Amino acid sequence: MTMKNYTLNRSLLWMALLALVSASGIVLWAGDKNTERDPLVLKSDRKPLDRDETLRVSYSSVVKKTSPSVVYVFSSKTVKTDNRMAPYFNDPIFRRFFGVPDQPNRQMPRERKQQGLGSGVIISSDGYILTNNHVIDGADEVKVAFGDTQVEFEAKVIGRDPKTDIAVLKIDAEDLPAATLADSDGVEVGDTVFAIGNPFGIGMTVTHGIVSAIGRGGLRADAYENFIQTDAAINPGNSGGALVDSQGRLIGINTAILSRSGGFNGVGFAIPVNTARSLAEQLVSTGKISRGFIGVRTQGLTPELAEQFQVKHGALVTEVSPDSPAEEAGFQSGDIITKVNGKDVLDPRRLQLAVITLAPGTEVEVEFVRDGKTKMVEFALGELPMNTLAGGDAYSDDDVGVLNGVGVTDITPQIRQQFRLPKTLEGAFITSVDPDSAAGRVGIREGDVLLSLDRQRVLDASEAVELSEEIEGPKVLVRIWREGYSRYIVVDESEK
Repeated sequence: MTMKNYTLNRSLLWMALLALVSASGIVLWAGDKNTERDPLVLKSDRKPLDRDETLRVSYSSVVKKTSPSVVYVFSSKTVKTDNRMAPYFNDPIFRRFFGVPDQPNRQMPRERKQQGLGSGVIISSDGYILTNNHVIDGADEVKVAFGDTQVEFEAKVIGRDPKTDIAVLKIDAEDLPAATLADSDGVEVGDTVFAIGNPFGIGMTVTHGIVSAIGRGGLRADAYENFIQTDAAINPGNSGGALVDSQGRLIGINTAILSRSGGFNGVGFAIPVNTARSLAEQLVSTGKISRGFIGVRTQGLTPELAEQFQVKHGALVTEVSPDSPAEEAGFQSGDIITKVNGKDVLDPRRLQLAVITLAPGTEVEVEFVRDGKTKMVEFALGELPMNTLAGGDAYSDDDVGVLNGVGVTDITPQIRQQFRLPKTLEGAFITSVDPDSAAGRVGIREGDVLLSLDRQRVLDASEAVELSEEIEGPKVLVRIWREGYSRYIVVDESEK
């Protein structure tokens, strides 16, 4: 062992984050931001369902009540044609072979109209309509039709949010049959539901099923997803249509299917109406979406981490952003956020959703666990910066493991410059890892920085060695830094 290259002798360290057809980004097109509009006036019925109601023979009354609120959405946009083959059409032999008329000077069209179709839901009697962003994304013209006579209106895009795949349209009409909005937080697996929309453009269609799951997500990495899953048949063209409960109340906006063939396979997804409602109100009033922001980076809890921190679920804080609401509220690395406003936080994605669905400035009550003790704090949310995740998890839950047999050294100015380490980063720089060690098997590698062992901060290599000799094990909680982020891991030296 050299003076500047230590080897850790005991247990140590580590670390390590369909069919939605929509663009990425927060709000790329926000409609007329300077136009002052009256707030949305929505019909709501948030009473819980009577789940002991006797099974009904027919739901025709429910369909009659709800279907007038569902509309057809037609979009068109001009797209450029791929003209890479166009020069060959000037070759007479090529033209005769493919039966192209003999017009040597004929030019291939450079642009064409692309048509799209989907569905939408009337949410206010004065003409506001909810649909999916991907139904109208990039459209030059949007039209809405509804009713038995297919009355057609030009529609204006008030605003859209690609991250949640929601868009709001407006037509110039009054006294429309607006849908009644339920409380989607009260939806339970097994509830009877109906999907209403315009599949394949064949006309208004109703399908029947149940809620298969709630809180689904992870279909698209750059999106905010908290879907209601259903086995009610949803097909292309249903996008933007209504998912309603057995009382005909809107509980979701049909959005996506999970299918290898492109058709219905019994797995469909809808955006909860509570989420859609909140976004619609923002888009109508301001023309843009502003999201809440805490200012923490988190990771999920493995069984080993849950055991170490003595919690059953939550989002483990790995970093707290400077000058953020979380820093002002006193959050620290190692805290586990378990509830927001009384609702359980099961994992980092649920934390993110609990925060970004609230407007900046909203007062929140956050419950967290620190050193085995439950604490509570109240503070106001900040505003989520563009392209920043609120309470996000930047790593895969599978990216975990243990580590030993690690060589470390101090962070010198040369190392800091070579590996582009932040000026304020302190710890022990990992110079080597035995590939046959537990650390090597799980991916610990040269270039990582050891930040703490057993919740004790590591400032340099000598501290890392001393702590490694003092910790009894066989399990130790380790925090490391890699490529801009820190992460916790449980190292279990008893595993061979």
